[in-house]
Amino acid sequence: FARAGADVVIASRKLESCEALAEEVRAETGRRALPVACHVGEWDQLDALADAAYGEFGKVDVLVNNAGLSPLYDHVSNVSEALYDKVLDVNLKGPFRLTANIATRMAEGDGGSVIMVSSTASQSPGPNALAYGAAKAGLNNLTIGFARTFAPKVRVNCIIPGPFLTDISKAWDMEEFEARAASTILLARGGQAEEIVGAALYFASEASSFTTGALLTVSGGSAR
Repeated sequence: FARAGADVVIASRKLESCEALAEEVRAETGRRALPVACHVGEWDQLDALADAAYGEFGKVDVLVNNAGLSPLYDHVSNVSEALYDKVLDVNLKGPFRLTANIATRMAEGDGGSVIMVSSTASQSPGPNALAYGAAKAGLNNLTIGFARTFAPKVRVNCIIPGPFLTDISKAWDMEEFEARAASTILLARGGQAEEIVGAALYFASEASSFTTGALLTVSGGSAR
């Protein structure tokens, strides 16, 4: 987004990581970057994040709900209530609150765009991602509901990524993944991080000015 000309707010639980990335953004693009420590599952912290963004920039044109959490477990019967709640807090409850807060302000001002980031697990969850898949399915539903709630001034859309080769994928058995990808992904590979940028910029920009409530799958053609 900064390379495309936007000033940005960078939020995560680790302020040091946010500050380091903000410095990279400033150095590379010359854009303003505000680092904010925030736990997405905590509504008071989300409210503080929204206030910080508006306090620094005066408005928010684009909100990206990109937080995700999917802890591994050996069997669904061993999923604790605490783990289940934690997964839903980050993947569903947090985006609900932050969108409700910021989209309300967008609608009262010049409008804007909200981008949800879901997962193909929302449509076809594996046995070790049931809570995560359910939470992301809820995010798909919120996309449509928020699009109706904040129309016509705020557009709300959702990207549904398939498997991408990011820091998370470093823990995968790549030999097993590549063998599975050859038969279950039409493009026979995982995605690179830069391959989702176009979808995000599309929803953020006027290129999608007549698009809201849409779910866009970016998965390499996952067959199942």
